[in-house]
Amino acid sequence: MSSMKMSESQSLQVCRADRTQRRAGRWINKSLTVDLRRAMVLALVPAFLAVSFQARSQSLSISDNVAANAGMTYIRPSPRTTVKNYVFDAFGPYAFVGTVLTASLDQETNTPPEWKQGSFGYAKRFGSDFGIAVVGTTARYGAAAAFKDDTSYYRCECRGVFPRMGHAVLATLTARRGQNGHRVFSFPALAAPYVGSITAVYGWYPSRYGVKDAFRMGNYSLLESIGTNIGLEFLYSGPHFLLSRMRLNHAQSAPDPGPKQ
Repeated sequence: MSSMKMSESQSLQVCRADRTQRRAGRWINKSLTVDLRRAMVLALVPAFLAVSFQARSQSLSISDNVAANAGMTYIRPSPRTTVKNYVFDAFGPYAFVGTVLTASLDQETNTPPEWKQGSFGYAKRFGSDFGIAVVGTTARYGAAAAFKDDTSYYRCECRGVFPRMGHAVLATLTARRGQNGHRVFSFPALAAPYVGSITAVYGWYPSRYGVKDAFRMGNYSLLESIGTNIGLEFLYSGPHFLLSRMRLNHAQSAPDPGPKQ
């Protein structure tokens, strides 16, 4: 009789363990699906917009064509110009649009669930994502000043959708250095997204979040930086695009380079 009870108890434990494993497996699969979907949206939406607008209109004006053919020379921005670039990157239209997109994805996936749904939940997510972006941008410009890097975005002198898109992606982790503006790997550009996410995790996110979550969120911020650069590359100007009519086409205030001597 005793052995039968032990057998039933063991069977019950096995069933409970199996059910727990199935639930954990479903949760992991759902989490991976959400992460993959979010990454695809952050990476592909800017690329799709870029290709669409490139197909609809020529983003290089006549003066751009002349400059591209003649070759360009680098002019290092002044401290005042760098401050203008920081303000644009931290509080400009691209920062706002990126925050709206990220907060909407967080709202859809209920991340974090402690903030619940509704307008109040969205407001908390929007404020959080905007704070992450501002902290990351501030860290990037602050560290760039220490490294003497110029992390402002410069449009590609090349032609074609894919070369320009490749330039935008590469520029996410590179910067200009020295008076000649040679391109180098930029530690500030790489570290800044993770500084923002770490600040959020240990500053205002629920206590159960930790280093792994900060790293994952930093990866998303890095994807957002790529999307922003793609926007600066393709949507920066153009006579038929809405931003130019709104007089927002001066995305970066780096000095206009002149022809090479």
